[in-house]
Formats: sequence, C-alpha cells, structure tokens
Amino acid sequence: MKVVVAKVDDFAPNTRRIVNVGGREIGVFRLGDRFFGIRNRCPHQGGPLCEGRTTPLVVSDVPGRIELGSTMLVMCPWHGWHYDLETGEAYAPGDPHVKSYAVSVERGRDVVAGEDGAAPPRLLAETFAVEIEDDYVVLEA
Repeated sequence: MKVVVAKVDDFAPNTRRIVNVGGREIGVFRLGDRFFGIRNRCPHQGGPLCEGRTTPLVVSDVPGRIELGSTMLVMCPWHGWHYDLETGEAYAPGDPHVKSYAVSVERGRDVVAGEDGAAPPRLLAETFAVEIEDDYVVLEA
C-alpha cells in the first residue's frame, strides 16, 4: 500500500512526520535529501521511537580517529536504544530490530496514475490540494 505523506517542497530537510497507517504509527524522516520510514514504537518498552534524536553512526578504522558515517540512527527518547533508520536494526548486537519502511520520491503524475498508467493505487492522505506536477514523498507500508 502506498501512502502519500507530503509534497517534497512541504517536507523541510532534517524534519520528520508521523503518519498513521492501518492503526500503526510510522515516522517518516527527511535527513538532508534522504528519506527514511520506521515504526514509531521502540521494541524495548514501546516508547515513541520517532520522537527521539537522530545522529550519524560514529565509525573508527584505527584507535584515536573517529568519523561520522553515512548510516543514520534514531535514539529512543525513553531509554536511549539506537536503531538504524534505513534497516531498523538495533545498534547493540542481540537487541530486537524495529520495522523499517521504504520511502521514495515520486512524480505526482505517477502517484495519481499508478504503475504503467494503470488504475490509481489506493492512497491514504489528508485532504489537500494535489498538484501532480510536483514530487511527493511516498511511504511503502
């Protein structure tokens, strides 16, 4: 199921939105020009995971030298558990993962027409004016 989240132009970089899809809260993040989708429920104790801070993974190839990696993490605001925004994997080995979702940017014409010009897919969206010339952030739920 595809869910239209927002027009790209209305989704500022380094922000997030929480959408309800079939009774599940899913956080959609825009970090720079990258988009991520992850369940808004920490597997540890059910905290609002998507309200937590985001940070790049810190990596080191030799002692004394650290760098910021390209992997982005979200930290649960309740107890500080970290999860990879792209895969949902827990930062700590052995901890449970969280469900992640594919997020893409699609042309408005493609969202309205569906794949290969077929009938439109079922879209869940708040009521707002749709301009099919714009790009949209689309969550695969």
